Parts: sequence; C-alpha cells; structure tokens
Amino acid sequence: MKKHIGMCMVFLLFFGGMAFSGGQGDGAGARPLTIKLASLVPETSPWGAALNKMAGNVKAETNGAVDIIVYHGGVAGGEADVLRKLRLNQIQAAILTSFGLNEITPQVLALSCPFLIRGNEELDYVLEKLKPVLEEKINQSGFQTIAWSKVGFVSFFSKVPARTPAEMKKLKLGTSETETTLLNVFKSMGYQLVPQSMDQVLIDFNTGRVDAVYQEPLSAAAFQLFATAKYMMNFPIAPFMGGIFMNQTAWRTIPEQYRSVVLKHAKVAETEIDTQLESLKTDALAMMTANGLTVYDLTPEEQAMWINDTEAAIPRLVGSMFDADMYRRITDILKEYRSRK
Repeated sequence: MKKHIGMCMVFLLFFGGMAFSGGQGDGAGARPLTIKLASLVPETSPWGAALNKMAGNVKAETNGAVDIIVYHGGVAGGEADVLRKLRLNQIQAAILTSFGLNEITPQVLALSCPFLIRGNEELDYVLEKLKPVLEEKINQSGFQTIAWSKVGFVSFFSKVPARTPAEMKKLKLGTSETETTLLNVFKSMGYQLVPQSMDQVLIDFNTGRVDAVYQEPLSAAAFQLFATAKYMMNFPIAPFMGGIFMNQTAWRTIPEQYRSVVLKHAKVAETEIDTQLESLKTDALAMMTANGLTVYDLTPEEQAMWINDTEAAIPRLVGSMFDADMYRRITDILKEYRSRK
C-alpha cells in the first residue's frame, strides 16, 4: 500500500504529456495515427494502469488506426516543461494539475479558493454545472479536454494543532514554490509563507524551517509527514484537480469517427482513477493515524472562523487572483446547493 501511495504522490506533484506522429489512419492497411503519451506517473500507479488500459482499448476499437503509446516515468519533463512543449506542439497532450490548468485557463483557479467548496458532494455539484463552461474556456485557449480527475482536497498538516486562522498564522506555513498564485493568496491573508521544494518537505519540518503545510493526504502519506507533522485539520481547504488535455492541433488530426472512441475510453479511465484514488486516500489516512497522526475536527464556531477569515479577504482576492465571473458562478451554484440541504 505504501508503494502505491508513493506513486500517487508523484501524480500529485508532476505530470507528463503526449507526442504525435503518423497520418490519419482509417483501419487496417492505413498508416496508423500514433499518439505518444508521456507521464511522470509510474506504470504501476492507478494512473499508469488506467492509461495503459485506455491505450489498449482505443487501439482495439479503432482497429489500430489510433495507437496510443504510453511513456511512463517522466520522459517529457515537469509540468511546466510539458505545458511549454504543448504550446509549441512538440507534444500534443498532457495530464495537467491545477497548476497547469491555471496557466491555460486562469478561471479554473477559482475552484481552489480556500474554504469555498467544502467537500466532494459540493465539488461534484459545482463540476456538473461548470464543466461545460470550463471546457469551453479551455477550448478557447487552444486545448481539448479528454478527461478530468478529482485528486482530492488539501488539508493543513502541522506540528501542533491549529484550530483557528489566528493560530495557523503564527506558524511557518510551507507551500510549493511552483504554486505562486496560491502562495500569494495565503500571503495576502496574513500567513507566514515559506516557499519550498516538494522533495525537501520532511527535511524542512525536521530542521524547523516550516511548522505546517497544506497537502492532499496521499501526498502527506508519501512524504511520511506524520512523523513530525502529527496533526491534520479535518476541514478541507480546497479541491485539487487534474486531467488529460490535448492541444487542438493534435485533436483535429484524429479522424472524426475516432474522437468519440478516445473520449469514451478516457471517461472510463477517469472513473477508475477517481475510485482508486479515493480508496487509496482512505488507506493513507488509516496508515497515518496508526503511526501517530491525530486527525482533529473543528467545532461549528471554529469552522466559521476559517470561512469568515477567507471571506474578509475576498474583495482583494476576487478580480486580482481569482476570476470574478467564475467566482460568482461558483458561489451562486453553492448557494443553490446549500439551500436544498
């Protein structure tokens, strides 16, 4: 299980992409369209297995006209490199996280506004309403959505329990040096931010450089943060998203009759990955609590403090860091959802 958790941690940090070669195949006897899919995710991870299955099914159903070759383990570089190559058409598709999506379509970042979306049910409802809008924005930016993935919600892990924003703001909060927008969001709200390389997280805890981080539980388990960050606040901060995206040049090169085949099997992979990641998250939390992690709940009054602290900062965040129209859409959808509860 620890092996699989570690592999999923790699998924949370970086992703790969695709390269393209070949002509427009049309079944047996025609030159096949070869799509090279590269990923930093190990082949033995849920993503690796699902991508292999997707590739095999697409090849079989198109009679070899579309041949997806998956390159596991990071041959295309980190996510920033992959995104650059996508735009130059050196590779034609990629698995991107919230980081890459924000670079393509800044409106997506509004989904990650702290304490706005508060759980999987709310996230599912928001995505049901907004996926067409987000996909249209992505399309307008020159990309095609192939599949989405709800990686999970990030939470605070800390050396001491921090039940209120005031308590957390006294701690040195580590954040990925590549997530500059979210770093600036928390910094503007008064947190003591410490940019850090993700492979230095445990060292930074042990040396006292940081006292807390916000991480998805799978990542926290993979880094074995529970050895020093012994407390996890059981109040989700924001969802962490990912997915497979192609540039429009590559997408248009796929014969029209086969595009639905690619989307169908990508959807199957999306469902399988989400199911496996949720199961692995449950296993990760069980493992961490068995090894000394304390997961603490907040009272309704304490939860309100976190929400109110963020809402007080919204006027200076919306329009500068979060797209105003997308933020309004999300809040309207959540208001509708919560009114039914």
